Amino acid sequence: MEISQQTREFVRDHRTENVRDVALHAKRTPDLDLPWALDQIAGWQTARTKLPRWAETDGIIYPPHLSMEQCSSEPTARYKAELAVRLMAADAAPMQSDATARTRSGQSDGPHESTVSVTSTGAVPAAPRRGRLIDLTGGFGVDFSTMARNFAQAVYVERQRDLCAIARHNLDLLGLDDAQVVNADAASFLATAEDADIIVIDPARRDEHGGRTFAIADCTPDVLGMLDLLTAKAGHVLVKLSPMLDWHKAVEDCRGTVREVHIVAVANECKELLLVLRGQPDAVPVEDVPVIVHCVNITARGTERFTVMADAAGVHAVGTARHPDDAATCAANAESINANAVCTDSTNGGAVVGDGPTGNAGDGLPFRYLYEPNAAIMKAGCFDALSSTFGVPQLATNSHLFISDTPVEGFPGRAFRVDAIMTMGKKDLKRGLSELTHANISTRNFPMSVNQLRSKLRLQDGGDAYLFATTDRNARRVIIRATRL
Repeated sequence: MEISQQTREFVRDHRTENVRDVALHAKRTPDLDLPWALDQIAGWQTARTKLPRWAETDGIIYPPHLSMEQCSSEPTARYKAELAVRLMAADAAPMQSDATARTRSGQSDGPHESTVSVTSTGAVPAAPRRGRLIDLTGGFGVDFSTMARNFAQAVYVERQRDLCAIARHNLDLLGLDDAQVVNADAASFLATAEDADIIVIDPARRDEHGGRTFAIADCTPDVLGMLDLLTAKAGHVLVKLSPMLDWHKAVEDCRGTVREVHIVAVANECKELLLVLRGQPDAVPVEDVPVIVHCVNITARGTERFTVMADAAGVHAVGTARHPDDAATCAANAESINANAVCTDSTNGGAVVGDGPTGNAGDGLPFRYLYEPNAAIMKAGCFDALSSTFGVPQLATNSHLFISDTPVEGFPGRAFRVDAIMTMGKKDLKRGLSELTHANISTRNFPMSVNQLRSKLRLQDGGDAYLFATTDRNARRVIIRATRL
C-alpha cells in the first residue's frame, strides 16, 4: 500500500492524542492523507487494549472504525485457536510439512474475483502443522491470523477488496507467509472450494441501513442457507454469532448440525456465542442430537469453565475447571469432557432467606456465603446444573444467586461472605448499612434499578462492600450486604 512518508510520520507523532482534536487542528497538505491517518490513530488506540500484540507491531495497518469494532479481541481469538486445535486433535488430522502446505497454498480453489498469495518473509515454522483452515469472512484478520499458525494451509476469504489489501500487508508482517488471501463472496467461494478441516464464518450483524441485527437469519452471509454445503465441505464449521442471541434458538435454527455451543466472556462480559457444526448422521433424529455447552469466562485470575450437555433427557453438568492464565492453553482445551462426575438437573430452587440449607448458621444469618455465577453461565441459564454440581441451592428461583454455610471452592463466578441481610424497612436498613458511604450494588429480580436504589440508600459507587438487592422465595424484598472473597 502506497502511503506517503509525511502521512506515516503524522500518525506516529499524533497517535496518542484525541482523534477529534487531531482532525480539527491538523494542517492540510497535499502529501497528507488525513482520513487514512485518522483511521490509523483511532485503530491503534483501540488495539492498545483490544489487541496489544498488534499495537506493539510496527507497520500494522488498521481498517475503518466498524471493522475494528467488530473484530475479535486477543483473548477470544486465542480461545478459538485453542478450540480449533482440540477439534483437529479429536479428528486426528494427518500431519503436513510446511513445504507441502506452501505447495498447496499456491493451488487455486476455482475461479474467483482474485487470489493473492501473501509475500513470504522467509520465516520457517519450528514444527510441521496440520490440516486446512478456511475463514469465509476474514475481516480485519484477527481470528484468522491467530488460528492460521496451527494449520498447514490457511485461506482468508473476504468480499471487501480494501480489507483484503490490509490483510495481505498485515499477514506478511505477522510472519504468515504461506497464508492465501482471496477476494470473493463467501457463498461463491464455498461452492467451488476444496474440502477443509475447519471452516470459520462470522456473518455480519448489520442490515443494509447499518442497523444492528442479531438473529442468524438476518445476518450476511446466509449461514442457514449454506448449512448443507458448509457441513459437507468441512469436518467442523465454527460459526461466530452475537452474544445477544438465544443459544437455544440458534441450535434449533441450525437443524441438528450443532455439536457444541461456546459462550465466551472476558472479564465477566459476554463477548461471543460460538457454534460448532457437523453434518447430521442420518440414523440420529434431530431432536436426539446431544449438544455440549461450554461456559467460559476469561479473567486475570484464571479461565473459568463450566460444561453441560443438553439432550433429550435434559441438561446435565459434565465438567468444571479453573485454569490460571499461563495454563489456559491448547493443552487445557484439548481435554475433551472434564473427568468430573456427571450431575443431572434436580434442584427445585433450594433454600431461601430464613430457611437456610442446613438451618440457622448460629450467628443470626440463615447462610454465610453467597455466590454469583459468571456472565457466561448467566447467558447459558444452566442454573439447576450449577446448583447440583456444587451443592449450593439457589436463594430463590429467579434470583440466580446461590448460597451455602461453608465455603465452596472453584465456583465459576464471584464468591462473597455474607455480613448482613436486611428487609427494606427503615430500621433494618439503618442497622445493616451503618456507617456505609460507598457500595457496589446489584439488583436481581428486584423492582428498582441500581441507580434508583443507590439514590434511595444515598450511597456512592465503589468501596469494599457489595449489596445484592433481590426477592426471596417468600416474595420479600431483601438486601444482602457482603464482602468479596
